[in-house]
Amino acid sequence: MLIKPQDYKMARIIFNIFLALTLLAGTSFNLPKDESPVKWLTFEQAVEKSKVEKRKIFIDVYTDWCGWCKVMDKNTFSNPQIAKILNENFYPVKLNAEQRGDIVYAGHTFKFVESGSKGYHQLAASLLNNQLSYPTVVFLDEEFRIIQPLAGYQKPEEFHKIVQFIGEDHFKSISWNDWQTKYKSPY
Repeated sequence: MLIKPQDYKMARIIFNIFLALTLLAGTSFNLPKDESPVKWLTFEQAVEKSKVEKRKIFIDVYTDWCGWCKVMDKNTFSNPQIAKILNENFYPVKLNAEQRGDIVYAGHTFKFVESGSKGYHQLAASLLNNQLSYPTVVFLDEEFRIIQPLAGYQKPEEFHKIVQFIGEDHFKSISWNDWQTKYKSPY
C-alpha cells in the first residue's frame, strides 16, 4: 500500500498538534537546569572560564518552543556518560536562539533581531551560518573557532560516539569513517 503525499502531510500535522498539546498541557521534557548532569553555563561564563583554563566549547542552540530540543535534554544530555564527556572536555553552554539579551564577545555585541512573530539572536545565527534549525549543537575549539555544527535531534548512542570523537581530540588524528570502525559502543 502506497502512502499518498496528502496522508503524509496529515500525519505530520497530527504529530505536531499532539506535540504542541503535550507541551501546552504542562508536560515538560526539560530537566530543570540544576537537575541536569551537564553543568550548563552561559556563553559569557564559558568565555570567562576559558581565560583561566582552555577547553573546547560545546553549545546547545535551542528555543523554548522546540519539542525536539526538550527530547534531547531528556534523552541525550541526561545520559551520565555523555554528561561526563561534556563536563570534562568542554565548557557546555545552553544558548537560547531567541534570547533578547545582548552578548558581547571579542569586541562585538550580538543582539536580538526582531523577525516575524519572534526573532533570533545574532550569536545563534552566526554559529549556525544563518541556518536556524533547532536543535543544533556546535563544537568550538579552545580558540572559539567552529569545529563542527550538528543539526537535528541526536540519539544518545550516536551522540556519544560524536562527542567522544571531538571531546577526546580523536578528530585531530583520525577520520570520522575510521573512528566509526574503531569506536567501541558502551551501549
